[in-house]
Amino acid sequence: MAKTDLFSSYDLLPKTWDEMYNDSSVFRTQYEEFITYLENTSSEKLTKKEDLAKQLFMSQGVTFTVYNDNEGIEKIFPFDIVPRIITSSEWNKIESGIKQRLKALNLFIKDIYNEQFIIKDGIVPGELIYSCPNYLREMKGVKVPHDIYVHISGVDLIRNNDGEFYVLEDNLRTPSGVSYMLENREISKRLFPGILPKSNVRSVSNYPNLLYKKLKELSNKPEPNIVLLTPGIYNSAYYEHTTLARLMGIELVEGSDLVVKNHYVYMKTTNGLKQVDVIYRRVDDDFLDPLEFNEKSVLGVAGIMAAYRKGHVNIVNAPGTGIADDKAIYIYVPDMIKYYLGEEPILKNIETYQLGRPDELDYVTKNIKDMVIKKTDGSGGYGMLMGHEATKEEIKDYLDNVKKKPENFIAQPILRLSTAPCYIDGKLSPRCIDLRPFALTGKDGIDICPGGLTRVALKKGSLVVNSSQGGGSKDTWVIE
Repeated sequence: MAKTDLFSSYDLLPKTWDEMYNDSSVFRTQYEEFITYLENTSSEKLTKKEDLAKQLFMSQGVTFTVYNDNEGIEKIFPFDIVPRIITSSEWNKIESGIKQRLKALNLFIKDIYNEQFIIKDGIVPGELIYSCPNYLREMKGVKVPHDIYVHISGVDLIRNNDGEFYVLEDNLRTPSGVSYMLENREISKRLFPGILPKSNVRSVSNYPNLLYKKLKELSNKPEPNIVLLTPGIYNSAYYEHTTLARLMGIELVEGSDLVVKNHYVYMKTTNGLKQVDVIYRRVDDDFLDPLEFNEKSVLGVAGIMAAYRKGHVNIVNAPGTGIADDKAIYIYVPDMIKYYLGEEPILKNIETYQLGRPDELDYVTKNIKDMVIKKTDGSGGYGMLMGHEATKEEIKDYLDNVKKKPENFIAQPILRLSTAPCYIDGKLSPRCIDLRPFALTGKDGIDICPGGLTRVALKKGSLVVNSSQGGGSKDTWVIE
């Protein structure tokens, strides 16, 4: 097949970094092996591979749930067969930047729930902490094993048109998406069995073993009882909960499967009660314990926080970590890195405006067409306004809502996300992407899985990569 057939409709976007082409419209070296394969493969064969990928996702039940969707709630996760390829030097910078960031964020959480030096020294305003819905007074003074609050994290990165990676947000509560990273790689192995080893692609399949090891070392017992606490089958990431429990060989439980007696947590089994030592929870703080948080919650376990405070059970991630991934706190992360580590940030933040400040609200209102506005405690792409796409009426309604409680919103300039090649309608076409690498923190340090989840805005011209908003994903190859 002629090279021009597959690449003929690849229209590079102006002022946008493309992952495959450099500024001179020449292929970047990390893509050369894969490009050679594409040039020698017919579009019919590639379409068959695309169909096979869909069948595999369907048969594996790789789904996610979309709320507020008239078509029905469960969907197959859209997958693009062309991998996103990252060089080893790029990865080294990403890895060191995320490690630095997580060290600082963990120290910040410890500080906030103990001595609060960062508030006393005037780096982060106290009123911002105390007004944050993710700040848990119940965690004040609680000792956590090895002083680690954030064991599992997913940091969202984007590459701007200057070629640099920027941190979009830190996901430190119950980050999701790692099962899609694992599944994407399994699909790639089926689709391109010869290319992965030839390209020296680093493996991601060790993640479940590494996660199990990190969870296990939280307990003093040689063989602790570890469970994964899920909100249940109606949660959008239930597929992931079942996958991780299966791959780690641990029990998947719901709140009703657990009970607290004398400040110890037990799992109900056919042989009676069995003590639980470590809980990897995928239930948000608010629903964790009806005695201390939302009293109507049936997803958590009554008394679990008292057991946790006494050190009789470990909860991962620790309750209260949401204080550090709140979008209003995000602004201060570079200052935290300087304050706690005495270092300059390796990965930069995106310029962010706090709408609680009248001058910044005024600036954002005047430049609304160049801005994206988000709720400080929002996630999944819900409840945000993309200024360049919204109508005058939508903007007015949204700003009226913002002005009721402006401190609950932040704004960022709309960035030019980098583009990567996607196989769409028999041709390659550029689409906007981001990257969520997954990190695991334990007493031996921080391990980052070499790759991560590359999310794709599959709609042409769209910047929204969230699966809940019509995005998909692709495999992420880090070259040795």
